[in-house]
Amino acid sequence: MSRESSPNVLLTGALEDWSDLDKELVQLEDEHKKYCETLTQLSAAQKQCLSQIAHHRYRIKCIGDALNRATKGHPGEEELKQATDLKLKIADRKLLFREMEENLPHKNGLYLSIILGSVNVSLLTKEARFIYKKDYEKFKLTVSYIILALAFLTAFVFKSRWCDATLNFLMVWYYCTLTIRESILIVNGSRIKGWWLTHHFISTVCAAISLIWPDGFTYQEFRFQHITFIIYISMVYVLQYYYQSGCLYRLRSLGQSHEMDITVEGFMSWMWKGLSFLLPFLFFGYFFQLYNAYVLMQLAFHPQCMEWQVAVLCIIHFVLFVGNVSTTSMVVVNKVKAEGFQFRYLRKKYNFVVNNFLSQGHGHAE
Repeated sequence: MSRESSPNVLLTGALEDWSDLDKELVQLEDEHKKYCETLTQLSAAQKQCLSQIAHHRYRIKCIGDALNRATKGHPGEEELKQATDLKLKIADRKLLFREMEENLPHKNGLYLSIILGSVNVSLLTKEARFIYKKDYEKFKLTVSYIILALAFLTAFVFKSRWCDATLNFLMVWYYCTLTIRESILIVNGSRIKGWWLTHHFISTVCAAISLIWPDGFTYQEFRFQHITFIIYISMVYVLQYYYQSGCLYRLRSLGQSHEMDITVEGFMSWMWKGLSFLLPFLFFGYFFQLYNAYVLMQLAFHPQCMEWQVAVLCIIHFVLFVGNVSTTSMVVVNKVKAEGFQFRYLRKKYNFVVNNFLSQGHGHAE
């Protein structure tokens, strides 16, 4: 045995390493103590800032009430100008407070309080919010691919009830998880519309009812249509994700989009460019939901229908159709009113596409 590997030499080396580690531990303990002190100071500073903002908001509310009472009479021109200027300053101050609160802890909403209790889910830095948002988008895309693959297998390979149950259980878990993740995003400043969050709550219930739907005549009659619908909406989401991600990237590069804007299963105002590309896919999916409601209604009145799930699913699909169509249509109408629909621009655009297509020898004019 060599001297370098003898037990005494190895023991001596281990003792020396431990001695060096003891010295490093002293430094680590000092650093940890400073960290704890900084953490305490940070918590105190956060409480102080929140208290000051609440105080300012209260004072501004009192000033606003006094201002409203002062302008109810017949103020002179100079007084009216001063009141208008003060209202503008109040609006600017409220915007300033909202910007300040982005870096301060937020209270959980009712849903998160029920699910998570008093756990604080505020992300206090832009980097942390960006990482969480990207993880949310990656989660949606990954699970959509999994649902798409499983739905194909269920429809064409494993035509069994247990495989259907696996797919429906995955849908329940997916939508339930989305509601939690999106509630955390809203707490941290995301401007997702209320309907899309409600849509995910309703979709969770829809998938749960499909999961417990007994195997029978009505289930087998609707089974393939239901799986086909899941395949379609999964494909549309994957397509939509890449389109919306491109829109958001361009808008953020131009400074025209909020940093917490996210891709959604619907049409948002920032998706206006490329309107003609995306809307047909969305509306086809919405009317597919209406068709689902119609078929389920027909099954509900069938003599062999004994399951309550059929009528309830019919109502749910119809509610989802109405909510999706009305919300998307309102966004489109409001955008048209705000910017106008440039028919001349679209005509030139598509004439250019057609002429370019013909000039390349892909077709011929009659």
